Amino acid sequence: MCTSHDHNQGEAAQAGAGRRSFLRATALLGAAATAAATTGVALPAVAEAAEKGGRRPDTDSRRFTLAVMPDTQYLFDGPSINPAPIEASLRYLLEHAEDDNIVFLSHLGDLTQNGAEAEFAAISQAFGILDRRGVGYSVLAGNHDIRSSTDDQRGASPYLNAFGPQRFKSKPTFGGASSDGYNSCHLFRAAGREWLVLALDWRLSAKGYAWAKDVLAKHPKTPVILTTHELVVEDDQLSDYGQQLWDQLIADHDQIFLTLNGHYWPAGRATRKNAAGNEVHLHLTNYQNRYFGGAAMIRLYHFDLDRDVIDVETVSPWILGRAGKGLNELERQEIELSGDADRFSVDIDFADRFSGFDPVPARPERPASRMLIPGTVAYWRFDGPVSGTVRDLSGRGNDLGLVTVGGGSLGWSADHHPDQPGHGSLEFQGYKSPLKGAYLKTVDGAPLNSATFKDGYTIEAFYRLPADWDPDHNAWSGIVSRTGTGGAAGKTGDDPDEPLATLSLSNDREPQWAMRPLNQEGIATNWGQETPLETWWHLAVVNDGRHTTLYVEGCPVVRNPKAAAIGITSVGLPWLLGGYEYAGKIDQILHGRLGDVRIVARALPVTSFMTH
Repeated sequence: MCTSHDHNQGEAAQAGAGRRSFLRATALLGAAATAAATTGVALPAVAEAAEKGGRRPDTDSRRFTLAVMPDTQYLFDGPSINPAPIEASLRYLLEHAEDDNIVFLSHLGDLTQNGAEAEFAAISQAFGILDRRGVGYSVLAGNHDIRSSTDDQRGASPYLNAFGPQRFKSKPTFGGASSDGYNSCHLFRAAGREWLVLALDWRLSAKGYAWAKDVLAKHPKTPVILTTHELVVEDDQLSDYGQQLWDQLIADHDQIFLTLNGHYWPAGRATRKNAAGNEVHLHLTNYQNRYFGGAAMIRLYHFDLDRDVIDVETVSPWILGRAGKGLNELERQEIELSGDADRFSVDIDFADRFSGFDPVPARPERPASRMLIPGTVAYWRFDGPVSGTVRDLSGRGNDLGLVTVGGGSLGWSADHHPDQPGHGSLEFQGYKSPLKGAYLKTVDGAPLNSATFKDGYTIEAFYRLPADWDPDHNAWSGIVSRTGTGGAAGKTGDDPDEPLATLSLSNDREPQWAMRPLNQEGIATNWGQETPLETWWHLAVVNDGRHTTLYVEGCPVVRNPKAAAIGITSVGLPWLLGGYEYAGKIDQILHGRLGDVRIVARALPVTSFMTH
């Protein structure tokens, strides 16, 4: 049985690239580890600090690291026992727990060469480095750790004495083990959710398979990383036993999205589609054939749920730690592996990949009344097709009328930004030459037409451009704009035929807020970056009475001018949604979808945007 445990959450620490800081710190650390192993003296202060220091993982950060250690057998081989490399790797985890937000370590089996008591005593002592700090990790038996002709019903063994369930029962990450003790499951929290490591024996019996399936059934919404000693044999190929694991366990359990194994070399990868039609990434990592038996080299799986990627790197902490004393020729080659098999990225849309067993519930529609925060002067949302007037839900009378050009029309869709309050959007079908489409315009006499916002404002809008958006026919269309020209307002700086304000999309799909403030003749412009097609975006233009900031998805853009910009010049003419005027005439119409639009007569913090 595998059950959840409470997990202590440490102080927030953003995970980051820790290898550079590691290079600065580990020269002393590696030397200390080597000295301790070879002379038996007490660890120097720097190594003690590494062993005692560090923080608990940041369980809410969407960036975290899983460390993986494959076959260490040649370091624990009869009279040739050398724990220094593995101790250097384990202390690395402590030293860089915060920088890389290291949440867990998985050893992939073949801890020892002969499965002897003395070998297990030595590696058991080395893992005490993690035990003393309460760090979560898993191990499993490889063919060299037990009698290879047996399965998980083999009974007692030196492996079980050293790394059986009794070793892990006090760890908060330990979820339980099979009755034979050779299979275990471990749960850790990262990115605000629970993850499960299923550590399986060299050979599963029928009871082992039944136990593993029971664990998965008891955690139906938990993503699973399966670790075992043998599975992938080389790129795109599974071993016979690996195929059995796939057929009898992995293929029918969608929760298993990643598997890790050692045993064979060189490193390799395979990808298979499971019964649910989803990809499972199967990775082989093993360095025992390399210098110093792989020197307890570790592979770091850096998960980033914001970028939907796992960045993988492979380093040798022991060799890095020796760099200060000078490296031999073979060490220089092994200090870090940078080939495609050892340093790569895996793209995974985590929300989509996990949706089959743990779908993310759609954010419910929010009532319009909740969007009418103090200062709201206009709020439009599109809950159904537009046939005439679109009411201003703020109650301020800034209603919109439909204008068609060249026989164009305005469609409606239930498609919307996932954080949009309303669950609908208008589908504008603008085309430049000949001009065709439909847009919305505030009614004559609407209070918004004469508003100048000298004390500040916030304009928000959601939009999405289709795959057939073409800069030759669709560029420079307005999302929200104010009609009337600079010339009509007596402001002749820059192009006097440009409208007084427009939130538009350039030929490179860059959002641009270009307007004439009350305090200057020319046009003040804020520029955003290119926004990809077929993606919903939220824009916000915020003016605090002195300066204007453009936000894309709640993030300020780089090209926000520092010059003062007070208010928005007006000549009393209407605002447009989906339309853009030049020289007082409609010049372009949006080709894309437009969701909720809100205008507030004050500067809003990001936490008050409609996305929150």
